[in-house]
Amino acid sequence: MNNFFEQGGSSTPQKPKGHVDFKSAFYFQTPIWIAEAPMFLKDTIKVTDKYIKKADKLLKDKLKNEPKWKKDIGTFGLSKHSESFSNDPKVKDLVQFIGQRSYEFLDWQGFDLRNHSLHFTEFWVQEFSEKGGGHHDTHVHWNQHVSGFYFLKCSEKTSYPIFHDPRPGAEMTKLFMKDQSNITLGSNQVHYKPKPGTMIVFPGYVPHQFAVDPGLEPFRFIHWNIKVVETAISKERSHKDELQKK
Repeated sequence: MNNFFEQGGSSTPQKPKGHVDFKSAFYFQTPIWIAEAPMFLKDTIKVTDKYIKKADKLLKDKLKNEPKWKKDIGTFGLSKHSESFSNDPKVKDLVQFIGQRSYEFLDWQGFDLRNHSLHFTEFWVQEFSEKGGGHHDTHVHWNQHVSGFYFLKCSEKTSYPIFHDPRPGAEMTKLFMKDQSNITLGSNQVHYKPKPGTMIVFPGYVPHQFAVDPGLEPFRFIHWNIKVVETAISKERSHKDELQKK
């Protein structure tokens, strides 16, 4: 694969004496896939309504046992977070689609997936509080290979995902940028403004967060994590599960 490109860098129009043209090579890049998948939107919103309703009840029940000052604040800054439901037959098509795209995402990067299988470890829906303040601090999901979002309810007035440079060495030696509004090779974060039906797939090691939501319009999304497991280990685990059922 040819990773060499014409020299960038200096904007000086005149070449000094003894100038040498370098070519730029880009390695260790971080891929993020973005696509619009509206075909699942209507059915998935309907399916997730019950999970959000259940999560809302659990959240309000939990608040009943909190100190008065927390009760006064209510759900501000919180989110309705469901249990994992990748086994729900009503989202079977979406789960299969995500699984296949995640496999292709890894295969496209050159990983050898022979004798390996992909497994969902988490697949939940979240909706930020209608009172505002909903957010996620920067984090990663440990020991995962593919993560992703499928946005169900969002707009220009809602929260959005922010991705951070996953290279600790680059972060420790980062310099100030000329213009932080431009995305360049030196940028340490990037954000996307999704719309309903937007799907984002990214490596599990990428730190990400969600900006504070103002609570003006509904913000709901599915978040999933996928782990790649050696087929032999997966089969052994399945065999043990079957024995435990007997």
